[in-house]
Amino acid sequence: MNNNPTTRVITPFPHEWIAGSLLARRSVAGGAGTHTHHLSEEVQGTYHYTMGPYSDPVLHVKPGDRIVVETRDAFEGAIKSESDKPKDKLRMPFLNPQNGPIMVEGAEKGDALAVYIESMVPRGENPLGTCCMIEEFGALTGTAYTATLNDPLPEIVRKIHLDESHVYWSDRITLPYKPHIGTLSCSPEIDSINSLTPDNHGGNMDLPDMGPGTVTYLPVRSPGARLFIGDAHACQGDGEVCGVAVEFPTTTTIRVDLIKGWTIDWPRMETSELIMGIGSARPLEDATRIAYRELIRWMVADYGFEKWDAYMLLSQCGIVRLGNFVDPKYTVGAAVRKRLIAEQAN
Repeated sequence: MNNNPTTRVITPFPHEWIAGSLLARRSVAGGAGTHTHHLSEEVQGTYHYTMGPYSDPVLHVKPGDRIVVETRDAFEGAIKSESDKPKDKLRMPFLNPQNGPIMVEGAEKGDALAVYIESMVPRGENPLGTCCMIEEFGALTGTAYTATLNDPLPEIVRKIHLDESHVYWSDRITLPYKPHIGTLSCSPEIDSINSLTPDNHGGNMDLPDMGPGTVTYLPVRSPGARLFIGDAHACQGDGEVCGVAVEFPTTTTIRVDLIKGWTIDWPRMETSELIMGIGSARPLEDATRIAYRELIRWMVADYGFEKWDAYMLLSQCGIVRLGNFVDPKYTVGAAVRKRLIAEQAN
């Protein structure tokens, strides 16, 4: 299936720092393609709740191409009002509907896919986000993975007005609009993994940093990469403690590119200020270990560090970002500021 409309486009990067990024320096197209594809709800058709090598592609793109994606909220619009009860409207674990898979020309096992998020715009005439509490879901309650005899938390739904500047939580509290993508991944090589679970393919990482103006690097493990994207958040604190951010439908614009022969074991991220390794595991400390090890490997390979020097340096200036610690696996990002390591870069 590839009936999407495309248009020709040659435009500069909306975020100036991208011109000096790893994406621009090492990818096949330097991040700048010649076509824009529109992955609308109509083109997507069925949204996916697993990420793997078995679903039919909805789009074929070339490295550097831009894709305008219509994402649905984490509940696929099923929770419509504050009187709705999640247990009546949702069918667990069918959460986080995914756009895709998107096939990238030339992507092979052992490459890395670079996903640059250009923008995330609320979709709809009067955009609303949704936050809620779900029985046996969240960090401070018993779950199927942390079994207790406590009664489930109450089901509470909150509908939140938002725009491209603010999230209007209540009459008392207005939060900044700081959107990010909660679930982003290439396909695992053989497994089909549900869209709630993060792992070394990416998945439901829920890292608040993964928003406009950032590049996420994903390991390619199957031909064409098979990119999935969804689960947009208008804002989120570290940990997504109640299990749900401000979930909302978006028009999200990304560019995808390919770094040939750059074999990474786990996702990585680059921002204007940071490079970050990302790990997902249980317990939380193992996710942190994975993230820091990935960051050290990156510093050694591309920034001229000796392994033990990088290890000791990060003990002084490493930064930890907490993605989710509510899902089947927890996600941590370990980062270092680029200004501290740039002078040693190769």
